[in-house]
Amino acid sequence: MPDPTRSPILLCIGGHDPSGGAGIQADIEAARAAGIHAATVVTCLTAQDTRGLWGFWPQPPERVEAQCRLILQDSQVRAIKIGLIGSSPLARWLCQLADDYPSIPIVLDPILASGAGQRVTDSALFNQLRSHLLGRCLLATPNLPEAQALGNAQNPDDCARNILATGCRWVLITGTHAESHDVVNRLYGADGSRQEWSLKRLPQIYHGSGCTLTSAIAARLVLGIPLSQAIAAAQHYTWLSLEAATRTGLGQWTPNRLYALPVRSRPEP
Repeated sequence: MPDPTRSPILLCIGGHDPSGGAGIQADIEAARAAGIHAATVVTCLTAQDTRGLWGFWPQPPERVEAQCRLILQDSQVRAIKIGLIGSSPLARWLCQLADDYPSIPIVLDPILASGAGQRVTDSALFNQLRSHLLGRCLLATPNLPEAQALGNAQNPDDCARNILATGCRWVLITGTHAESHDVVNRLYGADGSRQEWSLKRLPQIYHGSGCTLTSAIAARLVLGIPLSQAIAAAQHYTWLSLEAATRTGLGQWTPNRLYALPVRSRPEP
């Protein structure tokens, strides 16, 4: 029975980005902007800034497992968001987690490379993602290059069909990497449905836009919003956070995910 004294939460499992542009910090901010509390488990420590990723260190699966199980036993987790995984053993354990909690929807951002293009997935992890973890997810949100790799095709429709064949129930292929005037995001369902959104392309290159979108969708699922509506609202929110982005380093711009929250007044000197 749900406990009315405890708020439903989003469990975010992913990498730590010290620049604050992507990863767990993006998850927390996107959830906070939706009015949701995020519990977080770090799968991978990274050395990165707004210009790129220079190193990463996956955490031992037993540490990730211990943290996740404690949160799941203590809190009312209504959705799980998975981002950067870092290793094949971690992916195998996440499959076990999905099997142990089949009623909790999983939203997967299948990160294969950093925003600047550095790969974070070896062949063993890639095979775990494609052959096992995808099939346990409610929704996967690959960008076009990720969809082409996971779907072993070039056309988005073919990519989606092959990804859905893994057992994944919905696939949202984002179009930020496509050479098009606008950004076109396409949602495909295992029932054959298809929906499309067109968003004005913004002028900068952004660090953490995919993390922001995926977490924003998952946070809205925690609120009980139906998937298609959650995706539509999360896309609008993400676009606004990118429009308000700031340049926090020498490279890509950082989304301003809390743009709509009031800024605390500074005390008088």
